Formats: sequence, C-alpha cells, structure tokens
Amino acid sequence: MNTTNTASKTKDMVYISMFAILIAICSWISIPAAVPFTFQTMGIFLAVGILGGKRGTISVFIYILVGMVGLPVFSGFKGGIAALAGPTGGYIIGFLFSALLMWGIEKRSAKNGITLLISMILGLLVCYVFGTIWFMKIYSATNGAVGIGTVLGWCVIPFIIPDCVKIVIAFILTNRIKKVVHV
Repeated sequence: MNTTNTASKTKDMVYISMFAILIAICSWISIPAAVPFTFQTMGIFLAVGILGGKRGTISVFIYILVGMVGLPVFSGFKGGIAALAGPTGGYIIGFLFSALLMWGIEKRSAKNGITLLISMILGLLVCYVFGTIWFMKIYSATNGAVGIGTVLGWCVIPFIIPDCVKIVIAFILTNRIKKVVHV
C-alpha cells in the first residue's frame, strides 16, 4: 500500500474525529438566556468550513451517529434515539442537511470567503426549516395543533441573533485557521 495514501487517510480520519468531538463540545456549552443556546451550529460551520464539504459532512454524520447510539454528545448531555425522535431532534438531523448544502455549494462555486459565508447562512436556514417542520409534527402529535408563528417564536426567532453571531465567529475562525493550518 502507498504510504503517502495511508498517511493522508489517517490524517483525514484524525481531522474528521477531532471535528466530531468539537461539535459535541460545542453542544455542551450552553449560554443561559431567556432561551438558552448552545454552540452546535458553530461547530458544524467550523467543521465544513475548515475541513471542506466532504470531510466536514462526514464529521457531522459521525457526531449524529455517536449521539444516536447513546453517547451524551447532544445539548444537555443527551444521547440516544429518544433525543433524535423528540421535538428538537429535527434540528440535529438538520445539521447534516446544513453540511450537505454547504458541501454542494462548495463543489459548485468559487472557493472564497463570500461563498463560505453564504453557505453558512443558507445552511442555517436549512437547519431551521427542517427542525421547525420536525418540531411542529412531533409537538402537534403529542400536544395538539400549533401554528407556524408560535413555533417560529419558540424555535427560531430567539436564536437568530445568537446564530448570526456564531456564523461570524465560525467565519473568522475558519479563515484564520486555514491560513495557519493546511488541512
């Protein structure tokens, strides 16, 4: 076997694992507010921004798989199928769709800062859409019908400003890290 190829694959596995762990750590950091928020989305944006679409998406997928088998990697140190099947599980699944969208944009566009920033914003919107639809479905099944305005007020509007701040931080960190470390 080619040692260069083996070393490259090993390096990829290490980076992918590191970013799956980073996403978990970001999910455990909770900022208390009227509606507490975590840094999971920032971890997603850093993974895809620094590692690129393919390796970043794989790290997000591994993060979700590790949580799905029961390790407490989700916010609030939760894990297991119940966490994914609950009302906010759609946002976790939405992380994968965010990463996939960012990867798709990376493959079809020029690789520059503006493209990365746009992909992060669109990735966040995809996560919001998927998670909000999931929340409405699960919440309505257990508690009765709820309107989209109410759900947006609970699940999206309080997070817009913090999520925009996380995008800015992830964007700045991605650009600075990529100048120093060539992954």
